[in-house]
Amino acid sequence: MKSAGPPVLALASFPQPQARAPYYCERLETHVVRFPHVNVPHAHDFYLMLYITKGTGTHTVDLVTYELRPGSVFFLAPGQVHHWELGVDARGYVVFFDTDFYLFRYPGNGLYEYPFFDSTHPPVLYLPPAEAEIRPLVERLLSEYQTPQPNQAAVFRSYLHLCLELAARHYPALPAAEASPALQQIRQFGALLNQHYRTKRSVSDYAALLHVSANHLNALCRRVLNKTASTLIHERVVVEAQRLLSHSGLGVAQVAYELGFEDASYFVRYFRKYTGTTPEAFRQR
Repeated sequence: MKSAGPPVLALASFPQPQARAPYYCERLETHVVRFPHVNVPHAHDFYLMLYITKGTGTHTVDLVTYELRPGSVFFLAPGQVHHWELGVDARGYVVFFDTDFYLFRYPGNGLYEYPFFDSTHPPVLYLPPAEAEIRPLVERLLSEYQTPQPNQAAVFRSYLHLCLELAARHYPALPAAEASPALQQIRQFGALLNQHYRTKRSVSDYAALLHVSANHLNALCRRVLNKTASTLIHERVVVEAQRLLSHSGLGVAQVAYELGFEDASYFVRYFRKYTGTTPEAFRQR
């Protein structure tokens, strides 16, 4: 059965002034104004780096919510689901790049071996707000991106490579570099949930995939996220239903089908149970 799943954005989703499809760089405050749809949970088919220079907020990656503060650098691999809630004062830079763009100059397994692109490790570095190694390189990425120059792609790729290498140098020294077993299991649960929420809706389904008991998974979610595993499952389904109702032309029955409900009337009852309103009323509102 073909399913919509969480939205997976391609670089083409972010129109650029020139034909630079393999990479992108912009100030965060400009990016979120130009592309407001990035505020809802979504994934990418490319790599992402987010560097925060000012302000506050939160960034949720595969169910785990992290603090945004000056000096924080986030790294996302293709397929990871994320969204952020930015304070009005948040400032920084976003960088996107395709796998092939990077591997063209730096082939091998290096890209896949960076710890911050491994979903079992924390996707964030908390560097000092005044750090002066990576930030100047990110600023050079933006300058290079905005001003067409000969060999621009090669220069952009070189700055990007230095950013990743320096980040990897800092990563092992940080206290967060070793994720606790509990956080690792939460991330694994989040990844499985994003993959299977259309077909698996019981805690026991995910507990079996994680090789733990349902009671253990529920206790883990309560301890780390202050929510039950079943609540997280239902929230994921409802968020996707709301996205489809808001941003697609699908009818309620089609939305139900996309989410794995064989009975549209049951989907309506399910949606009302967890939102307090019907799908049609939500769409009209």
